[in-house]
Amino acid sequence: MLIREAVLGDAAGIARVHYDTWQTAFRGVVPDEYLQSTSYEKRQSAWESALRRPNGTKFVGVAEDETGQIVGFAVGGPERTGDAEYDGELEAVYILQRHQRQGIGRSLVAWTAKKLAQAGMGSLLVWTLADSPYRQFYEVSGGKQVRETERSFGGVMLKVVGYGWSDIQLLADD
Repeated sequence: MLIREAVLGDAAGIARVHYDTWQTAFRGVVPDEYLQSTSYEKRQSAWESALRRPNGTKFVGVAEDETGQIVGFAVGGPERTGDAEYDGELEAVYILQRHQRQGIGRSLVAWTAKKLAQAGMGSLLVWTLADSPYRQFYEVSGGKQVRETERSFGGVMLKVVGYGWSDIQLLADD
């Protein structure tokens, strides 16, 4: 497994992972209308735009399998809401279902934490749906539930929880 910085040519692979994981992981958690409101093409266009305009503070890492296919990705950057306690944020980490439970998520999170630490960030916050079947990943990784709010998904308000690490090195050393 190779973890590396994403490049523009990775947009289609990242879009496939992003779309497929939302369809498998969040069916029954978020409204079907929300899941149906996107497509591979929309995701690819969004990822092409994001990767075309790197801002220097956001990091996108991809995980490739032995055939060079992108099977996961993670996004990190400065915490987006101005939280007083956490300066870094893990914005996303997604792994194709058939590649989960193989340490890829842990490797992507460690890669992201290292990039954030190199950029001078010392703590990390990640948000996930309260009903996500994968939130235990953050607990097993040492995150403590520190925040709770609601966000709209397709017009439906859903509870989201924030997991925090006050010392980013705990993730970067993994």
